[in-house]
Amino acid sequence: MSELVPAIELRGLTKTYGQGALAFQALKGIDLRVDQGEFMMLVGPSGSGKTTLLSILGCVLTPTDGEARLYGEALHGKRESELPRLRLEYIGFIFQGHNLMSALSAEENVAVPLELRGASHRAALAEARETLAAVGLKDKLKKRPDELSGGQRQRVAVARAVAGRPPLILADEPTASLDAESGMQVTQLLKSLCAERGHTVVCVTHDNRIFHLADRTVHIEDGRLVSPPDAH
Repeated sequence: MSELVPAIELRGLTKTYGQGALAFQALKGIDLRVDQGEFMMLVGPSGSGKTTLLSILGCVLTPTDGEARLYGEALHGKRESELPRLRLEYIGFIFQGHNLMSALSAEENVAVPLELRGASHRAALAEARETLAAVGLKDKLKKRPDELSGGQRQRVAVARAVAGRPPLILADEPTASLDAESGMQVTQLLKSLCAERGHTVVCVTHDNRIFHLADRTVHIEDGRLVSPPDAH
């Protein structure tokens, strides 16, 4: 991939739910560029459009109008049947509630998306172990989620997201269920790991304790990108 191609490029992006009198426009003409390797935080009040925007970037939703590209590939005009391929090819997800499979060990949780991308079970487990070691969980490979602390579970989620080196990592409130120290540690780990591996990160957060770790903070309100409150 050329370094000149943005990781994310949005032009006039809109998303409308419903039709006619019941129509609600969640995104209202979003223009945004995120460069490869950038660690960006997306912040805004509840109902501002953060989740809708993240869902479009994550190839979960398609936009109503405008242009959206991931690493030069257009998302607008794609059929829903094409979205799973895009998710597997481009995206690693980190969720607020970990979304780990309770019956699986840490290494098995990390291996699942690798197998979905076509890796053999043996190769997926080998990479899962290597990635879990990179997030400080080398001694927790066989532990199930209920045997791990909240911070450890989120480290497994980070490992699952970055394993296989998808170019784009999307994090949805990754520190919301963690105490201040664990939240800071997980975010610092994510930032350093992604910098080493060349991932681009978009992190949706309300946690102002971690804003300073971003390369850039983008504010959204009422479906539009706005200048931050302290901008002049």
